[in-house]
Amino acid sequence: MTSARERTPVQDRPVRMVFTTRAGGASASPYDSFNLGDHVGDDPEAVAANRRRLAATVGLAPEDFVWMEQLHTNNVTFVDGPQKRPVAATDAVVTTTPGLALCVLVADCTPVLLADHGAGVVAAAHAGRIGARNGIVARTVEAMVSRGASPGTITALLGPAAAGSSYEVPLEMARDVEKHLPGSMTRTAQGSPGLDVRAGIVRQLFELGVTHVDADPRDTITDGDFFSYRRDGTTGRQAGVIWLTGTTRKEG
Repeated sequence: MTSARERTPVQDRPVRMVFTTRAGGASASPYDSFNLGDHVGDDPEAVAANRRRLAATVGLAPEDFVWMEQLHTNNVTFVDGPQKRPVAATDAVVTTTPGLALCVLVADCTPVLLADHGAGVVAAAHAGRIGARNGIVARTVEAMVSRGASPGTITALLGPAAAGSSYEVPLEMARDVEKHLPGSMTRTAQGSPGLDVRAGIVRQLFELGVTHVDADPRDTITDGDFFSYRRDGTTGRQAGVIWLTGTTRKEG
């Protein structure tokens, strides 16, 4: 059900990061089966069951998960406790509260998880073409810094997303995104204009001073383990989730 890059023993990690796949849930086709999106037309009871399973798997309560009303904005919101509803009109959330799981839903867009272990600040960002072009990742880093993080000690993990070899767009669109997010314009496997949003984000993070960056290379458009809006149209959403475990210690 989940995949994650694990660098230290579970009990010692101050931050946990998880990416889900589409397998192992309760949703029926075309949302089969571990759909976590409650806005795509799936049976609400199936989505709720999937979210409960996610919570049980990672050892948190369902009410500790923070979801967003993702609208491809560059809005970043700080949260310090559980939210009864998805955080309105935002595409990134930041917290310093242990045990609060920040969630980003995707089906081709890039999920970006960021953490400053020492400062005790984490964030989750939804970086689709529009949001990435308009600076959602840079604004998220800025919001983390305002809460005590430092770019040089932030770790970033980018999840499975549409790859440049598959993500075909009109030439003018590719040029426009490249202008605002350098490094993202590319060619698809067919030789047509394309976008590699992940590559642009990685370059942007380095320019911001965030050098501890890891990117999962899997392509949601071609990999059937993941939901893909561009491939299937009506489909579910996988999630990236990040939370402070409570073992983080702030210096000073």
